[in-house]
Amino acid sequence: MDIILIIISGFFLIVGFIGCVLPIIPGLPLSYLGIIFLHLTDRIQFSTHFLLLWGFIVVMIQLLDFVIPIWGTKKFGGSRKGVWGSTLGLIVGLFFGPWGIILGPFAGAFLGELMADKTHKNAVKAAFGSFVGILFGTIAKLIVAGFLLYYYVTAFI
Repeated sequence: MDIILIIISGFFLIVGFIGCVLPIIPGLPLSYLGIIFLHLTDRIQFSTHFLLLWGFIVVMIQLLDFVIPIWGTKKFGGSRKGVWGSTLGLIVGLFFGPWGIILGPFAGAFLGELMADKTHKNAVKAAFGSFVGILFGTIAKLIVAGFLLYYYVTAFI
């Protein structure tokens, strides 16, 4: 049974890592689930403190991932329409692969700002804030998923 749990764990960790870049896949929750499956084996045991700490980190990064692009748009002078445009751009961008995920929120924030009668310069600035927010959130998710993958690999060394 341990072999099956180890394989399932590795699968969830790899898919979770990929999911940090593809928003259609809940990357961090899957990575954390991989650690839980690994913990369920007789061979590898993590402390309760370890599991609770990483569970907390996963939840916090997931929440921040939704808030940071909105904050970035607002921080760079975006309006409510820019924030909505960024959100809709992300949803539409999901259908166009990784480039759509990157460019969709930027284009959506830009168009939203233009609809709010902002100048092109201000619209680009707000759209850049959305892009920075998404980039920051993705990097944070990749770091956490990378650590969880690291714990999987080192559990066998």
